[in-house]
Amino acid sequence: MNCDIAIIGAGPSGLCLARALAETGLSIVLIERQKESSLADPVFDGREIALTHTSRATLEELDIWSRLPQEDIALLRDAQVLNGPSPFALQIQARHAGADHLGHLVANRSIRRAAWESLQAVGGVQMLCDTRLRQIRQHSGGIELALSDGTQLEARLLVAADSRFSETRRLLGIGSQMKDFGKSMMVCRMNHEVDHQQVAWEWFGYGQTLALLPLNGRQSSVVITLPPREIEKLHEMDPLAFAREMEARFSHRLGSMELASGRHVYPLVGAYARRIVAHRSALIGDAAVGMHPVTAHGFNFGLSSVQRLSGLLKEAHQQHRDIGAHALLARYERQQRMATWPLYQATNLLVECYTNDRLPMRLLRGAALRAAQQLIPLKRGIARHLTTG
Repeated sequence: MNCDIAIIGAGPSGLCLARALAETGLSIVLIERQKESSLADPVFDGREIALTHTSRATLEELDIWSRLPQEDIALLRDAQVLNGPSPFALQIQARHAGADHLGHLVANRSIRRAAWESLQAVGGVQMLCDTRLRQIRQHSGGIELALSDGTQLEARLLVAADSRFSETRRLLGIGSQMKDFGKSMMVCRMNHEVDHQQVAWEWFGYGQTLALLPLNGRQSSVVITLPPREIEKLHEMDPLAFAREMEARFSHRLGSMELASGRHVYPLVGAYARRIVAHRSALIGDAAVGMHPVTAHGFNFGLSSVQRLSGLLKEAHQQHRDIGAHALLARYERQQRMATWPLYQATNLLVECYTNDRLPMRLLRGAALRAAQQLIPLKRGIARHLTTG
C-alpha cells in the first residue's frame, strides 16, 4: 500500500492534521492503535483543554468548533495565581489583552469526537485502526512502515502524533529531553457551593499544587498534584470522604464540594524532542512538545504545529514540490522551536520555583507575585499570550 502521508496517532493533533489535509488531494492514512468505535465515541478522561482565541479560530477553519455541543464549551474569563495560604492572588485579566475573555475550556473527549465527526464528513483519509507501528525503514524516496496487523505501507512523509511517550519518535531514533517532576496529578469534575465566576485558579500551595478550571454552572475541573503515594490515597477514598478532603485542601474557599465525575490519574512528565524532524518525518503535538499542564497550553501548541506543518505541505503540493523535502521539514522545525522552546523552558523554571517549599523560596514566591501584580506591562504580556497562544 502506498500513500503520500502516514500519520501515526489519532489523538486531537493527529485528527486535526488529517482534517487539515483531507481536501488537498494528497492521499492520507491515519494509523491508530485504538478501535474505530473508540474514536467515534471516546471515553471521558478527565482532561479539560484551555483553548486560546487563535486555537478556536483554527478549530473553526477545520469545521470542528461548530460540532462541539454548546454545553461542552465553558468560558474562561480571567485567571489568578495564588501562593501558599495567603489570600492574595495575582490577577491575570482578559482586559489586559484587550479582550473580554481569555479563552474557552472544552473537554478533551469533546474535541476528539468533534474532530472525528468533521473528518468523517469530508472523507479523503483512510483509517487503519486497532493496529500499531512496528518497524520503520527509510530510503531516499520514502519510508516503509510495517504494522502489527501485517500491513506494509510506503509513505512519502511520516508524521508522529502519538503522545509525549511517542513510540514512533523512538523508532525514528529521535531522543527527547524528558522532565520527570516526580509527581502525579489527579483530575476530576467537582460541583461547589461558591461561584467560580469563570476565573481559573493556579494555586501553588505548600506541599501541593491545585488548579481550578471553571466549567458551566457551579462546576469546575479540579487538578491536584502530589507525590504518587498521596495521589493513590486520594484515589482510593470514597466520594464523600474525597469531597471533604478537597474542601479542606481548598481551604474551604469554594464552600461545600461534591465529586461529579470519575477520578483520573496521570504521571507528571514533560518532554521536548531533541529533533522535531528526521528524514521524511516530522513530529507534531505532544510527540514534539509535551508541556507541563500548569500553562494549560499543550493542545494549543499541538494546533500550532498542525497549522505550520499543514500550511507548508499544502504550499509544496500546490507548487508540485516534494512534501518530504529536507528544506521544508527544516523550515517547520525552526518555526516550531522558536514558538515553543522559550515557553517550555520558562514553564519548567516556574514550576521548579513555585513547588520549592523551602522557607526562603516561599518568601520569594510571595514577593514575586505581589511585585508582578503592580507590573501592568507584564500582566498585559501574559494575558496576550493566554489569549493568542
